[in-house]
Amino acid sequence: MTPIKIGLAGFGTVGSGLARILDMNGDRIARRVGRRIEIKTVLVRDLQKKRAFETGPDVTFTDDPARLIDDPEISIVVELMGGIGAAKTLITDAFNAKKHVVTANKHLLAEHGPELFALAAKRQCGLLFEASCAGGIPIVQTLKESLAGDEIVSMLGIMNGTANYILSEMTTKGLDFDTALREAQDLGYAEADPTFDIEGMDTAHKLCVLIRLAYGVDFPLKDIPVQGITSVTPQDIQFAREFGYRIKLLAHVAQVNGKLEAGVHPALVPYTYLLARVGGNYNAVRVTGNAVGPIMLHGQGAGDLPTGSAVLADIMHLARHINSNVVTNNTGFGSDPLPPAEIHPPEETVSKYYFRFTVQDRTGVMAAITKSMATHGVSIAQAVQTGEVGGDGVPLVIVSHDTKASAVEAVAREIDAMDFTVEPCVKFRIL
Repeated sequence: MTPIKIGLAGFGTVGSGLARILDMNGDRIARRVGRRIEIKTVLVRDLQKKRAFETGPDVTFTDDPARLIDDPEISIVVELMGGIGAAKTLITDAFNAKKHVVTANKHLLAEHGPELFALAAKRQCGLLFEASCAGGIPIVQTLKESLAGDEIVSMLGIMNGTANYILSEMTTKGLDFDTALREAQDLGYAEADPTFDIEGMDTAHKLCVLIRLAYGVDFPLKDIPVQGITSVTPQDIQFAREFGYRIKLLAHVAQVNGKLEAGVHPALVPYTYLLARVGGNYNAVRVTGNAVGPIMLHGQGAGDLPTGSAVLADIMHLARHINSNVVTNNTGFGSDPLPPAEIHPPEETVSKYYFRFTVQDRTGVMAAITKSMATHGVSIAQAVQTGEVGGDGVPLVIVSHDTKASAVEAVAREIDAMDFTVEPCVKFRIL
């Protein structure tokens, strides 16, 4: 049969990984799909750049997007450029030309997903995005198909390999944050500008996309509370260990009183939990359904072949139905557009908390802090004060019982304003 031709936009890590998989597994892919899948044209910014993988002579490189959009032989456009502007334009043009789209662009989907899903539905095109969340882990298909009949009670996960690598190195080697970050950059796990990774925004983009699949609602990116890992110190890592925890950057969403509570934040995870043992640049997602119960997906969250494999899975799905009248259900739900989420107020979130106060070593400090906590209804479970001086103060660590986020913020503000406070309070949730 005639091969299915794809137009590939972007030939960096993931694009070259996709090409490599098609080259080494082409026969097996053809047996599964019934036709060969071939890259016809690759859109790149720099035609002179040396490529990580050398394609065959039948693949054309171009810097003109129209070569993908206007070619009648290309039925699937694969967007691996990243960014917002050019990628959105390319995908929009592809739909208007009645071409299906596969993308790994979680930032674009988080910001403009509803608009793009609506256009795809109008044009009866597929918009598939398995590779946008957690790299090679099949979390999108799991939520969209395998758990489609379950009510998702909660979802919790490590969704950024860069942040997880940094925290893992700080935990196992005792590195400070800056050293662990430089190591991640040297190994290619972190970008030259790692802001999205270490500030939690990359994880928030993925969470935003997954909430749509899990709950069939639109939870706006701007409404997801986000806290990164830049405030985590070796001191916090050590205290967490002493209390029986490891610190991880987590994305979470759960149903609370009929509404959705979601956020991205560093958290202390009991060391006996599987999530606590996810190391290096790996990702893991724990999903709990009302029928299936808890399940855990674990694997590489980035990289050329793992993410390329996820992209290929979407291409193969489209290839199986490309000549049929079956229209891909892009969101996994029949309603279009998805209704807005009912959001549980973040300040009402209840959790145990870890507090680290850096204070002057003088009489009355502990009494003042415990009085403030009692005033705001924060109950103390454990407290540790060391004589080790950090800068001009000593650390005082307190672990609370379940407490509202609003009370935690009130305590932090009040104690930060006291004259014995040397550094602002550091506070993390406890899983």
